[in-house]
Amino acid sequence: MNSIKRFKSEWKAVYAFSILFVATIGCQKSAEKEETIKVRPNIIVIYLDDLGYGDLSSYGATELQTPNIDKLANEGMKFTNGYATSATCTPSRYALLTGEYPWRRKSAKILPGTAPLIIDTAQQTLPKLLRSAGYQTGIVGKWHLGLGNGSANWNELISPGPNEVGFDYSYIMAATQDRVPTVYLEDGLVVGLDPNDPIQVNYAQNFDGEPTGLDNPELLKMKWHHGHNSSIVNGIPRIGYMKGGEAARWVDEEMADHFLTKAREYIKGHKDDPFFLYLPMQQPHVPRTPHPRFVGKSGLGPRGDVIVEADWCIGEIMKALEEEGILESTLIIFSSDNGPVLNDGYYDDAVEKLGTHDPKGGLRGGKYSLFEAGTRVPFISYWKGKINPGQSDALICQMDLLASIGRLVGKKVEKSDSEDMLDLLLGNSDKGRESLVIEANTRTAFKKGDWVMIPPYNGEAIAKDVNIELGNSENFMLFNLKDDPGQLNNLADSNPAKLKELKKEFYEIRGDYSGFEKLELK
Repeated sequence: MNSIKRFKSEWKAVYAFSILFVATIGCQKSAEKEETIKVRPNIIVIYLDDLGYGDLSSYGATELQTPNIDKLANEGMKFTNGYATSATCTPSRYALLTGEYPWRRKSAKILPGTAPLIIDTAQQTLPKLLRSAGYQTGIVGKWHLGLGNGSANWNELISPGPNEVGFDYSYIMAATQDRVPTVYLEDGLVVGLDPNDPIQVNYAQNFDGEPTGLDNPELLKMKWHHGHNSSIVNGIPRIGYMKGGEAARWVDEEMADHFLTKAREYIKGHKDDPFFLYLPMQQPHVPRTPHPRFVGKSGLGPRGDVIVEADWCIGEIMKALEEEGILESTLIIFSSDNGPVLNDGYYDDAVEKLGTHDPKGGLRGGKYSLFEAGTRVPFISYWKGKINPGQSDALICQMDLLASIGRLVGKKVEKSDSEDMLDLLLGNSDKGRESLVIEANTRTAFKKGDWVMIPPYNGEAIAKDVNIELGNSENFMLFNLKDDPGQLNNLADSNPAKLKELKKEFYEIRGDYSGFEKLELK
């Protein structure tokens, strides 16, 4: 009897110790997780332009090698269901910085170089949030969210712009590399402008005596295919007309090095305090003008060469962080504003030299499209020593950076479309978004789990100039992406219950049927 009592007593002691041990380990893990969240890292968002889901070797490309981006993917969290909100540039950039669906703001569409700022200066933004948390905030690279109030004078301070929506420092090009004005702006002022040679910009008509790509093909070093036949700068025809500002005009082949120098200067100058650097790179958007060091390196023509060039630039950014001793205290987010396009306005061998490379990574569509390749893009989070290497199939969107980073730095975000995915970004959770509205040139579709529903839209099925399927159809389209990632089998007729479910939820988010005459809840 005594031995039984002693056994029970010993068993209770062992049991109590086990419970205490498990609880202690749990508390330690919880504390470690909480400590990770409390650390205030530097934050760099690297944003490429028109990079497709299949354009990186870490995402399956075999004809292109991108070792520096692969390092981020292989040593961080690689997301296979990471999305831009939109299949075009301006809307995606708007959503990333504001945490708001771009279709909520009608002006969030592809902008000319003379467009006014489309982010309200009273609006919450990612740089504003970080600045309120004690961060220095900077942007170096492509802006394309408008400047001024719609009648910008390029010869004086242009405001409002990046500095008025949260960035302490800005060094940008106003729109895109193929649009005028072809100059850099630093904190609202054109860099290197000669006051005796003022800049004039007009998107409606040319200036007297100025050559154009349409009328002067003999002056071109790059031939236009469609839509790029206005003012000629550096032998390249652009969208829009520009006169003057000769000393301030950029050299296209030097743009990557130029922005890289500014980014490294920013990192070095702010290494002692937490900083946020938004680094929207121009590659592989047209015109594709690799530095001579990279010409021919990919074997895929200029488009492949500028992707290799961008990968090198990212490697140089990583080196700069290491040299300054801040790599382990820097969170890096990498993604692209939308999916790929080959011929986007110039003859540059992107189609002819494609070979077996698939920029879409087996998906359907591309830039401008509601099909998957329009918005599903590479998406990586990297934080040396804090994020363990891994891969996630959870649904996440660039729009979620606002709420996620807000929690990381202890700042509450106002109500928005952004969802807190911090644990997912840090590799501490496998739970992503339940649903997402995606957009392409004001048309929208709905994703939920493995399913995507595309409403009927009028218009051409294929954009002939760029040879991309747009996702327009007379009928609803419904796809199960888990079973059919290439979106070959429309299940709208065979699964009416799922179609009705997605219609209803889509309606509840959009709030009306505007533009969707056939969206009745049947």
